[in-house]
Amino acid sequence: MSTTKAPTLAVVKQDDANLRMLQPSGWPMPKGYANGISAEGRIVVTGGVIGWDEQEKLADGFVAQVRQALQNIATILAEGNARPEHLVRLTWYVVDMDEYLGNLRELGKIYREIFGSHYPAMALVQVVRLVEKTARVEIEATAVVPR
Repeated sequence: MSTTKAPTLAVVKQDDANLRMLQPSGWPMPKGYANGISAEGRIVVTGGVIGWDEQEKLADGFVAQVRQALQNIATILAEGNARPEHLVRLTWYVVDMDEYLGNLRELGKIYREIFGSHYPAMALVQVVRLVEKTARVEIEATAVVPR
C-alpha cells in the first residue's frame, strides 16, 4: 500500500499579521495571481462590478472597462475600510478570452496602477454574455481586513 505525501506549504510573503500567500513547495511561482491566501479578519465582498461610472455609462472597450471596474472595486473597498492589499480573491468574467489574453501587458499595467503589486487568488471565466449587454468584463472581489 502506498501513500502520497501532501506538498508542504511555504509562506511566500506576509503583508500583515493576518494575511499570507500560500505557495506549495516545488510549484512554479504564479505570475499575476496567488495560488492561495490564508487570512483572518473582517470580510468585505463586492458584487459583480463592471466598468461603468457613477452615471452608469460604460467605458469604451475592454481595456477601458477593466480599468473602470478595478477603480470601482477600489472605491467599494475604501467604503468598507479595506485597501487593495486586503484582497484575497478576484473572479473575472469576460465575454472574450482572446480579448483578455491579447491585452495582458496593458491589463497588468492597469492592475498595478490601481492595486499595486499585491496579487490575490484569481479565477478567470469566459461567459456567453453579462447582464449589461455591452459590458465586456465583470469582476467580483473578496477582501479580508485585519482585526
